[in-house]
This record gives sequence, structure tokens and C-alpha cells, in this order.
Amino acid sequence: MSPRKEPLITLVGPPNSGKTTLFNFLSGKKYKTVNYPGATIEYSITRFLNHFDVEGNLMDSPGIVSMVPNSPDERVTVENLFEHPKYGKPSVLVVTIDASQFSRHLLLARQLLECGFKVIVALTMNDILEDKKLTVNAGKLSDILGCKVIKTDPRTGTGIIELISEIKSVLAEDSASEIVKKEFLEENIISIYKDIEEIERKVLIQVTVKESELENANLSLQIKGGTNRLNRPDGLTMKIDSVLLHKYWGIIIFASVMGILFASIFWIASPLMGMVDSGFRYLSDIIVTGHEHHWLSDLISSGIIGGAGAVMVFLPQIIILFFILGLLEDSGYLARGAMLIDKPLSKLGLNGRSFVPMLSGFACAIPAIMAARTITNKKERIITIFIIPLMSCSARLPVYGLLLTFLLPGKFLLSGIILSLIYLFGILTSFVVSSVINKYQKAFIKVEDNSSFIMELPVYRVPKIGNVFKNTYDNAYQYIRKAGPTILIFSVILWALTYFPNNNPVIKDSDKMTNEQLNKLIDAERISGSYASELGKIIEPVMKPLGLDWRVGVSLIATFAAREIFVSSMALIFKITDTDDNLNESLINAMRQARTGESGKPLFTTSTITGLIVFFMLALQCISTIAVTRKETGGWRIPVFQLIIYSGLAYLFSFAVVNGLQFLGVS
Repeated sequence: MSPRKEPLITLVGPPNSGKTTLFNFLSGKKYKTVNYPGATIEYSITRFLNHFDVEGNLMDSPGIVSMVPNSPDERVTVENLFEHPKYGKPSVLVVTIDASQFSRHLLLARQLLECGFKVIVALTMNDILEDKKLTVNAGKLSDILGCKVIKTDPRTGTGIIELISEIKSVLAEDSASEIVKKEFLEENIISIYKDIEEIERKVLIQVTVKESELENANLSLQIKGGTNRLNRPDGLTMKIDSVLLHKYWGIIIFASVMGILFASIFWIASPLMGMVDSGFRYLSDIIVTGHEHHWLSDLISSGIIGGAGAVMVFLPQIIILFFILGLLEDSGYLARGAMLIDKPLSKLGLNGRSFVPMLSGFACAIPAIMAARTITNKKERIITIFIIPLMSCSARLPVYGLLLTFLLPGKFLLSGIILSLIYLFGILTSFVVSSVINKYQKAFIKVEDNSSFIMELPVYRVPKIGNVFKNTYDNAYQYIRKAGPTILIFSVILWALTYFPNNNPVIKDSDKMTNEQLNKLIDAERISGSYASELGKIIEPVMKPLGLDWRVGVSLIATFAAREIFVSSMALIFKITDTDDNLNESLINAMRQARTGESGKPLFTTSTITGLIVFFMLALQCISTIAVTRKETGGWRIPVFQLIIYSGLAYLFSFAVVNGLQFLGVS
């Protein structure tokens, strides 16, 4: 006989109904986040805090608005309400209902009751309703629904003791309810809404505002359903929206807010990323200087510590992105921004929520791909993730800086204009790719979601900093736990390719060099005789049509660890031993003197450098991006498609540019 499963108390409710805040209060924020079996949809599971004295598992399910799923993600959530593969059927469902959105949120509770679940309704956001001079008669609503209705405020603990008492009471009942999976057709939902309208008239009380005043306000604002007291807008919210959703000012303000977000990810994170990078470099130097030179010490310093640094260096950007997004989401503004930008993006198979991840991609693809979690429609989320690598991330800037300096020495204004065009090209290319994927989506992504965008605009609130910090921590932890191991493994593999078999090269006249120059020359000699070098020579036939040789091929292989490594890798291969202050200048001089082995012609010319720029604009060369994409999409299909398509396009476009310029006489 299988052991009896512990009681399962599941929190259910629409997004922004206070469900997660209630979950945090009951759990003390000590829980684990896992995926539903066979899906990427996450739920949280924990135990109640000890002082509540409730024996059972507490689950926070993803937010849903009804029992009629509109996407595969919602379908997984609904199906697991009836029978979780690990925890079984829920003993109690605690349904959170935003009192200020009563008529819409009550639909889910009614559907769950009709399915036979044991339901307790937790009525939240009562203070917002009271601002409208209204309140809900919880006792009368309990009688009508046939289940307990409790007014709660998990921010202050109001109603929690009564809620816990009712949970214990339901768990103590001997009778087991018969749960039936019902199919809710359109006529059923219309009937339920008619009942809800009647319920609303019976339970809403204490109107202390003149009906005529509210009617006039609704008419002037052209709000539909003005006779319904709960459809009347929050006064402060409407005043703010009159500016933030203005036809012209709204777009300007939204662009400014997104600009601040982008600048924060880019500029505020930059010194923090530098500190993280310096910290791991310091640890690496300790290993190198504190032990005799050996492959094991180099593995620890360059492979493991360097790989860990490649994971952690992106953490400041991820933390800043999700903290600011959390503030915008919790305040209610992010929903408005998504609505403003939805119309133009809808023509590309995306929706308004795609904009923030796309914009974040200019700083780094890692947090940008993770930010796509806010897109509820799976098809649109995958398309957004697919095109994010086309945004020119900050890691490409050192590469563009080197190549543009070589191409246009001293012409800073022209270099800046071309750099702007590079960014614009990334945006336009992403639009083209998203349009193609949207048109031929079945060949790329096997998702049948309807591309619709329906969003409930919440009232403006002061963000709960505790919740924002907790969500930021969760996303940062998920990045380290899920993407970290993959990045670390690939980093160690790349280290091995560049270290062996020529791991201890002999350097002539080493006594005439400083330690720094000697170490850099050793690294250069080691790479020139490494497996990566052999691999570069193997792929040299692929590089020749681009006018390049194995040395550039090795550097391109190294960029899979991080694009910015291209510069340091080129410096090692061309045996640049100057200090970092003179690295770019010395490297550019070495590039000007570089010749191809067979013909003795210059290796780097206007055509080949332009081709390299085009290659970096399109190619997917970041294992961190591949790892995070695999985690966020739940498999290798999308990242493999990205790698093949973008690398193929990068090569073809680069080939066309190099040979086209040479045909026109631009060498």
C-alpha cells in the first residue's frame, strides 16, 4: 500500500490578485521553485510557518484568470490543479480575489466551486475598494457561494488567523469532495457572469458617493459599463493614466523610462561587473602565483575560476534588470508600457511585453532572455527569445571598437555614426526575422497559441520592496542554478582546447622580458600550438572565402566563451606583450602588418574588417546565451536553431560583403 500523501493546500488566483504576497506571508519566504513535470512552467512549494501549526504542503500555482486555458502554459496549470503528479489532488484551494476587480476575479472561484473543489476565498485589495467608498459583505458572499469568504491583507496580517483556522477546519472534515473536470463553454461562462452581476448587487454595500457624480465621471472618460459600480475607475489611477497613456506624452514618457532602464543595466552594472571580474581575476592570480606552474593550477585558475567568473559577471545586470522591472510591475506601470507598444509589435507576431526584453538585449542577452518570462503567450515568448541575440549587446562593443578603429583611425564622428547604424541594423534584422518566424512558425516552433494580447490594467500602487527583492533574488538564483553549470562546463572545454597539448612552451630570451610580457608570450605560444589552433587550421578553408586565416578562426572559436574575448584572443595569437593601456594600439599595428601565408597579401583590409563587423552583428557566439535559452525554452531545439541560422546568416552576409567590396575594387 502506498503511503498516504500529505494534505495539499494550493493557492489559486488571477495575476496581481495578491496570491504570491499571501504565499510569502504563510511560508515565511522559505520555499523552492520547481517545474511541473514535463513542462517549463514553474510553481513554488513549501511548508507553512511552524506557528501556524498546519500539517501539509503549501503550493503557489501560476496565475490564471479562468479554467479555460488560452495557451499551453495555462493548460498545464489547469490540468495540475485536478491531479498533481507528485502531490496529488488538492485538499483545499485558497482562491485570491482582488476586491477591486470583483466581477472579473470571481469567475475563477465560481468555476472551481462547480468542479467540486473545497474552496476558501481570500478577498484581497479591500483598501483599494474602500477608496471607492465601497466594501464587500463577506458573510453574505459566503452564503451565496457556499464557501468561506475571508477578507485578508497579507501585507499586514489582517485576516490570516481566520484564514488558517478555516484551512484547519476544512482539513479536519472527513468527507472527500468529488472533483470533476468540467468543460466550460461560452454559454456557461456568460451564464456565470450573469450570476456574478447579480451577486455583485447583493454583496456590495456602503455607497457614500453620489451616483450622479460617478456617472458623470464615467461618461466624461467614456468608460463602458458605467452603471456597474466596480467598473468605475480609481480616481488617482485615471489622473495618472491621462498623462502616462496620452497619445503623445505617453510614448515619450515610456521611451524615457525604458531609456533609464537600459542605461541602468549598462552603466550602473558596468562598475559592478568590473568588480566581479576583478575579484575572480584576483582569485585566479592567487592560484597562479601561489603554486608551481602546472596544468592543474591553470585548470583551476583559468578553467574553473574563469568559468565561474563568466557566470557571475552577468549577475549585476540580472539583478538590476529584475529589480527595476519588479518596481515597474508592482507599481502597475509595466502593463501600461506594454499596452503602448503592443500595436506596432503585433504586426511582427510579438506583443507589448516583448519590448522590454528586446531593449534589455542591447545591454546583455542573458537578463533579456530571462526577462521574456513576463510574456504569457508561449509563441510570442519564444519568438522574442529567438530574436534577442540580434540586439548588439555590450560584449560586442570592444570588438566593434577595435575593428572600427582599424577601419577609420582618428575618425571618431564617422565611427560613432557607423556604430549607431550597427545598432539600427540589429533592430531591423530582428523585425524581419520575427516576421518570417511568425509567418512560418510551424517550421520553427511547434506552438498553437493564439497571438492575442489582453491585459488587465491594475491600479497604481506603491511597490512592495520586500516582494521586489524576493523576486529579484529568485531570478538571480535561477540563473546561477540553471545556466551556471552549462557555462562552467563549456568554459572548461574551451580551456582544454586552448591549453593542450603545447602546455609548456619554451620561450627564447625570456630573461630579457618582464614577468607580464613572459606570461603573455607563453600564453600566445601555447595557443598557437593548441588543439584550438589545430581546429582553426582545420576550419581555415571555411575562413579563406572571407579573406581570413586560421588565426582569426581561433579567435572566433574563443568568442563562444564571451564575445569580448575576441580582442584578448587576437592579442595572444599575434603575440602582443604590451600592457593593457597599449593593447589596442599595439594590436592594431600588428594587424596592419599581418600577412597571409601563401600570397603575402595583407590579412586585414577594408573588405575583411567590414566582413568581420557584419559577422559579429549576426553570429550567435555566446555559450551563456545558448545555456540560458535552453533553460528558458525547456530544450535544445530553439538554441540549436539560433546557432545554425544566425551563424549561417553571419557567414553568408560576411562572404557577400567581403567579395562584393573586393569586386568593386575596395581591398
